[in-house]
Amino acid sequence: MLPPLSHAQDASLTNIIVTNTRDDLLFYLTVRNAFPPEIEETIHSGVPATFSFLINLQLVRGFWVDKELNEITVTHTIKYDSLKKEYMVTRSWDGDRPHVVKSFDEAKKLMSEIDSLSIVSLSELEKGRQYQIRAKAKLSKLTLPFYLHYILFFMSLWDFETDWYTIDFIY
Repeated sequence: MLPPLSHAQDASLTNIIVTNTRDDLLFYLTVRNAFPPEIEETIHSGVPATFSFLINLQLVRGFWVDKELNEITVTHTIKYDSLKKEYMVTRSWDGDRPHVVKSFDEAKKLMSEIDSLSIVSLSELEKGRQYQIRAKAKLSKLTLPFYLHYILFFMSLWDFETDWYTIDFIY
């Protein structure tokens, strides 16, 4: 049996950036320490893994309850093809188009980053008001074929979730 996934608890969000284009509010982030050896080994055995990113935008209203403006969940899925020795990464916010790469490092980068995700149109924000973006990432529980549930009972340990990270800003 594999040891508990102590490394997975160290997963965290870094490089969180909120910026804008002329029309949209954009969001960037990176997940650090999302691939401890146990997860890498399982991916290389052909079991797909999915990261979910939860992003929430709120208007801060001081003494009133904050108003939720948008809540987004995006997913990144990685699957290794051992015959072709390549990784396929799909990202929901990127049109679910598959990114096929040969390098695991490149696949991990695709899995661990969100870049230029449009959160909301700037026309929906009021100038001079305070807003808050909260984000977290989690490794979704695996869906294994039924016959593997008995063999891979340790997979229930393969589960991580970062803390919520908050960015306050005035538009």
